[in-house]
Parts: sequence; structure tokens; C-alpha cells
Amino acid sequence: MPTNTKPGWVLALTSIASLMVLLDAMVVTTALTTIRLDLGATIEQLEWTVNAYTLTFAVLLATAAALGDRYGRRRLFTIGLTVFTVASAACALSPGIGALIAARAVQGVGSAMVMPHAMALLAAAYPPERRARALGVFSSVSGLATLGGPVAGGAIAQGGSWQWIFWLNVPIGAVLIALVRVRIPESTGPGHRLDVGGLALAAAGALGLVWGLIKGNDAGWTSPEVLGSLTAGVAALAAFVAWELRVERPMLPMRLFARRGFAAGNASGFLLYTAIFGSAFLMAQFFQVTEHTGPLGAGVRMMPWTATLFLIAPVAGALINRVGERPLLTAGLAGQAIGFGSLALLATPGRPYPQLILPLVIAGCGVSLAMPAAQNATIGAVPRESIGTASGTFNTLRQLGGVFGVAILAAVFTAQGGYGSPEAFAAGFRPALGVAALLSIAGAAAGGWIPGRPVSSEAAAPPVPRPVGADARTAVR
Repeated sequence: MPTNTKPGWVLALTSIASLMVLLDAMVVTTALTTIRLDLGATIEQLEWTVNAYTLTFAVLLATAAALGDRYGRRRLFTIGLTVFTVASAACALSPGIGALIAARAVQGVGSAMVMPHAMALLAAAYPPERRARALGVFSSVSGLATLGGPVAGGAIAQGGSWQWIFWLNVPIGAVLIALVRVRIPESTGPGHRLDVGGLALAAAGALGLVWGLIKGNDAGWTSPEVLGSLTAGVAALAAFVAWELRVERPMLPMRLFARRGFAAGNASGFLLYTAIFGSAFLMAQFFQVTEHTGPLGAGVRMMPWTATLFLIAPVAGALINRVGERPLLTAGLAGQAIGFGSLALLATPGRPYPQLILPLVIAGCGVSLAMPAAQNATIGAVPRESIGTASGTFNTLRQLGGVFGVAILAAVFTAQGGYGSPEAFAAGFRPALGVAALLSIAGAAAGGWIPGRPVSSEAAAPPVPRPVGADARTAVR
């Protein structure tokens, strides 16, 4: 049994664990050029180096959340950290690009068990009036991984080798596993039968669409392989929706999407991360190819985008209860659109870097406002018993957004440019950033449907799960 159940420990441990697993979603971006040269990878294989992780992460989140409700959230959280840590060592030991992609997929399995339970355990530890501020801190730390990953990856890849990106997870993971067992109480939720059919259809749909998007430029968008893959993906997702509407215990209850805050928060969050992941995938390579910087130099040049998140997201979390999620989310995504749109116009070979700083700062401020608002809108819109499902849904769509973002923007890049020269890379990078700006605008429009007042009702707040074998009031004290 835990010897200390203070909320501060839960916040610290769940934030660090989330930082670690989310960092690996983007930490390879500044090392992609090094990996491409070291392992002889193509751009398609580089995409799978990122997407193998995020795809397994995304499609298994809901199932992992359901397993945690049944067998214990802390237990699944700990197992996930173990799987992630072992898979990180396998990534570092990979002899070729195929082995690296496979190990990245296993890393995603571990991450899927960590993230939904991190948010559920955190929500359980804080009362409603303190939860938004805690989520703001959580967002600033975990969100820093999304944008700060390129900086860390660049420093590690240039200071040593790209393998150390993964070796560093091993001691951190071991310490976290030990502390979680003694500092976080066990809790469960309503135990439901696993929705195996829903899991299979969701995985098939996502894989079909991503496969078609990645193969489109090479095989041809009208080729039987691409058209068949895209059609199968759409059909599988349609079947998934139909299945979820009919099955007795769905992994994703469609009734929740009747709630405006839940539907709009998830839609805007999906588009937010689509733009972020796709842009980060290309931006780190842009600085290395067009300005001939090393991995660390590319990461440093992205810091105006990164640092704003750490500074502004906690403030945004504190403002949610005062002004509501809608203005923060719409303003944030609009700012991201302005930043990315400006970069699409300015990012040319030979352009002085200082001219790119302001657009990077504007995009970073936008992300910082939008991240905690999207999370809080989604979680705060559901009844108490649905917190696990809401957390799993938000994280699933966040990771799927990342998968589609990399696939979509890489497809635009490949259609318009390539690695042949700085001019060729910029020719593909600029329209890809323009697409990221359009995705951000769509996310702002979706955020406009969130109810205008902040969610402050106790009835709408996430539940405080009852710890196993202990009084609930003691566990959250």
C-alpha cells in the first residue's frame, strides 16, 4: 500500500511519466536526419519511425483504460511503464530501421497503458475546484514533451548518438516504477467486458487511412493499393461507429458526443495535435537541410516555439475557471494558425533566422492556451462515471491526430518538394505549413462550439475513484 498519497506526489509522478512517454512521440524529430543517414532510411520509413509509435499508442488507449477500470489503474500504469522501459532498450539496440520501427510499436503499447491512467489518477487526486490548475501544470509538463522533444533529441543526437534518446528512458522508467508503487493509491472503475470488435475496427480504420496517405505519392493516389487502403480505412471507421452504437458495452460510447463540450473539445484537440505533430516532423529537418545546422542547432532554433508552452500553459489552466475553455481554445488555435501561416510565407533558404522567431512565438503561445482548455473541456463535460472513458478518448484522438498530421503534411511535402537541395526542401515545407495553418483554423472553429461558461458544477466533475482496500476519503486527502 502507498505510504504517502498527497496529491502533489500524484501530480509529480503522473506528469513525469507522461513527459517521458510523450517525449518519445517527438524526440526523434531532430534525430531523423541522423537516423536517415545512419540506417539508410527513406522518408516513408522515417514516417513509420514516428507513426509506428503513435498508431499503437492511439488504437490501444481505450482498451488500456478499460483494463485499468477492471484490474486497477495503478497496476496498468505500472505495467505500461515497464513495457515502455524495456522497449526503449530494444530501440537503442536496433541493428536496422525495421527493428527500430518494430520496437517503436512496442513502446506505443506501453504508452497506451500509461497516459489514460495518468490523467485518471490525477483527476482522482484533486477536488474539482483545484483540478483545472493541476491539469494546467500537467499540460505544461506533458505538453512540453510535444514541443520540447526536438530540442532534447537534437542535444542527445549531436552530443552522443541517436541511440541515447532511448537509453535515457531506462533509468528514469525504473525509478518511476518504484515510486508509483509506494506513492499512488490503487483505484478501479466500473468493470466492463472488453470491446474487442470495436478495437479491431478502430485499428483497421486508422491503419488503412495512414497506410494510404503514406503510400499515396510513391504508388500514385489513384493506384489500387492506395485507393483500396483509403476505402478500407473509411469503411472500417464507419463500421466502428455502427458497432459502437449497437454493442452493449462500447469502448467509445457515442452518446458522449451529444455533449457539446466533449465533442468540440475532442474535435479541436484532434486538429490541434494534427497540426503540431506534422509541423514538428518537418520543421526540425527544415533547419538541418536548409540552414545546414546540426540536430542541436535545429532544436535550439525551435525553442521560441517550445519555451512559451512551459510559461503560459499553467497560467491558461488557472484562467479556465474564470473565463471558460472556449475563448482560450479558439484564441489559441487562431494564434497557432497565424504562426504557421507566417512561417509558410517566410520559410525560404537564406532567410535570416531572426525573422522566423516571432511566428514561432505566436504559434507557441497559441498551443499553450489551447492544450489545457481542450483537455478540461473534454473531461469536465462528462458525468462522474465516465472520466476514464473521456480521458482515454481524448488521448486516443490526440495520438491519432499526430499520426494523421505526420502522414498528411509529409504527403504534401513529398508532392511539392524533397531532400535534393535546400530549395527543394523549402518548396515542400512551405505548403505543408500552410496546411497546418488551415487545420488550426478548423480546430478554432470546432472550439467555438464549446459552451461559453466554464465547467464548475460538481456534477460535471470527474469522479474520485474508490481505492482498493481503503477508504476513499483517506486516499484523496
